[in-house]
Amino acid sequence: MNELSGTQKFIKIFVSETTFAAMEAESKLWTMKCSNCSHERSIWSMGGIRYKAAGNPRMYRTCPNCSQRNWHTIYKK
Repeated sequence: MNELSGTQKFIKIFVSETTFAAMEAESKLWTMKCSNCSHERSIWSMGGIRYKAAGNPRMYRTCPNCSQRNWHTIYKK
């Protein structure tokens, strides 16, 4: 199993095991996709949490695959 990020460890302190498991499961469904090379990765694997969220925001980030800074779309699979 992958190590939890600092944010994930912090949130785990304040929520029940059941809620944390639900957060993990839902965060793994949310994906960030690079608009340049179409590389995808889950929000959970990036160390984040996206729980009970809506919408498809965009973030300006550096892609770990193509190393280009561009817009990444977040969507739920």
